[in-house]
Amino acid sequence: MENQTQGEYDSPWKEALDVYFPEFMAFFFTDAYQEIDWEKGYETLDKEFQQIVQDANLGKRLADKLVKVWLKNSQETIILIHTEIQGQYESNFAERMYVYHYRIYDKYRLKNTEVVSLAVLGDDKKKWRPRKYSYSRWGCQLKLKFPIVKLLDYEKNWELLAESNNPFSVVIMAYLKSKETRKAPLIRLESKLTLVRLLYERGYSREMVIQLFRLIDWMMILPEELKRQFQTEVYNYEEEKKMPYITSIEEIGLEKGEQIGLEKGELKSTKESIITVLETRFENVPTNIVDAVNEIDNIQSLKQLTRTAVLIDSLESFAHVLSQK
Repeated sequence: MENQTQGEYDSPWKEALDVYFPEFMAFFFTDAYQEIDWEKGYETLDKEFQQIVQDANLGKRLADKLVKVWLKNSQETIILIHTEIQGQYESNFAERMYVYHYRIYDKYRLKNTEVVSLAVLGDDKKKWRPRKYSYSRWGCQLKLKFPIVKLLDYEKNWELLAESNNPFSVVIMAYLKSKETRKAPLIRLESKLTLVRLLYERGYSREMVIQLFRLIDWMMILPEELKRQFQTEVYNYEEEKKMPYITSIEEIGLEKGEQIGLEKGELKSTKESIITVLETRFENVPTNIVDAVNEIDNIQSLKQLTRTAVLIDSLESFAHVLSQK
């Protein structure tokens, strides 16, 4: 089966936060969700956030987000919610949370504006639960405490996920099952089909079924020999339910390199863009890096590498990321 890399988890998590941010807050941080005035909407500040942290070591995170919200019964207070979804153990994670928190505060140092940092941990270390960053010397003390959610905890509380109608519960189930079935493709096939059926059983709208299907399919990649079986099972299930929301992966427009609809020109232009960005930033790009980029034929991986090329601090760091693809 395909080796699932960190980069293959990035896109579904980022899309999930973009599409279902209120549901994300409702599921993980209920108290905060209830105090936010969602009728006023919310404003994403992701481009500004990337500018804030572009010169920092980003670590092995899955996604990050900066969102502006307003509180209920308050005409003035604005909250900037800084969210980190961390995919693997990182020794300096708490310090990075503090650095990002402070940089956001420093950029938006306005009256009645507060910064709140939240973390979701998707790693495999049950005891790793960083909640604060602090130091003190000679009576001077600094401390940042931040709420965390540990996704591993839901393995023992699967019923909560299964019973919840919140779309983010599906995202968590897909993520946990994808990690659990890395070396068990047949079990992954059954788990993936179970989650797809769940989308219909919950009575989600057609649009939501398609959006969540995209996220499940991104996270729970199947080997080639099982993809056709999966598509056939989904098609037969839709026929049975008389709800033809998903008739093929191509129909819902998944942007994967192995899909029929992807043209070779897009692959070539994306590879050229990566090399151009690296040459602009670092001048001389080693032949081994150019060759490695040209060998990649997965458009999603290439798009992720494009973002990496823009933000990475050195060619050595880029080569390390490239070796994981």
